[in-house]
Amino acid sequence: MQALNGKIVLAAAVAASLAAAGAPVPLVANPAAAVVEKPALTLDGARRVIAAALAEAGRRGTTGVIAVVDDGGNLMAVERIDGTFGAGANVSIGKARTAALFKKPTRAFEEIIAKGRTAMVALPDFTPLQGGIPLLADGQVVGGVGVSGAASAQEDEELALAGAAALGAGGAMTAMPGPSGMAGMADTAAAPVLYFAEDQVAAAFAKGAVLVDGAGGRNYMVHASRREGAGEAEVHAQDTDVIYVLGGGATFVTGGTVVDGRETAPGEVRGASIEGGETRVLSPGDVIVVPHGVPHWFQRVEAPFTYYVVKVRR
Repeated sequence: MQALNGKIVLAAAVAASLAAAGAPVPLVANPAAAVVEKPALTLDGARRVIAAALAEAGRRGTTGVIAVVDDGGNLMAVERIDGTFGAGANVSIGKARTAALFKKPTRAFEEIIAKGRTAMVALPDFTPLQGGIPLLADGQVVGGVGVSGAASAQEDEELALAGAAALGAGGAMTAMPGPSGMAGMADTAAAPVLYFAEDQVAAAFAKGAVLVDGAGGRNYMVHASRREGAGEAEVHAQDTDVIYVLGGGATFVTGGTVVDGRETAPGEVRGASIEGGETRVLSPGDVIVVPHGVPHWFQRVEAPFTYYVVKVRR
């Protein structure tokens, strides 16, 4: 320690001598180490998040205010659906800011406080209410989205998750220049990495939600799916389903002929059941691939049946 103190004193003396002589004093040994490259949310990205949340709200016929902030908690965009209560704007901004600055979904803080840690409510600029989700790119928080005024706190969060899932489309982020300069910016914009934290994934599976949609020209989607009972027979003319089972169980029928089939959307057929086909019992850890055009049907379900679906469009 004595030797270390001597070195510090010597360094200080040298710096003082240089300053007295008018010579520049180096502040950082390696200037490049003082600058890092990171993705940043753009206005287009913020609008994309809001558009996806609005679309999901429209599909459900619910109200709400959606706000998006950058990684410093600064408001970038906000939109209120007609009929939403007036305070929803401030609440949604607070949720978005809390999710961004604390880098966690706001539901986590609401649960912590409910368990007795009430001192957290004294934190400044803090809205510990379910419905705020951090926005991530390349594993880094680039902002937050907050929703308030939907039918429930759970639905607030589900709309926020729908918005966050849309962030991966091209043009949503740009790179903050670092030592690598423009090359880093081009790499980040061309191939954004999508990351979903454990809390986000758990919230998605709690109700069943789309983690990654087909926006931005992607030929794939990722669904966090949940079933409480049997469903209709389905045929996807364009999409191959890759299914990975997480929990529960199901009797799954593939092939055969759809009974009482009807077209519900271009290239999408639904029906009451399947005649013939091959029956399998699906359990946690199983993977099954259903090519496009092949009828399939969850004939029986041991609820809750949770599973990932990766949809690959041809």
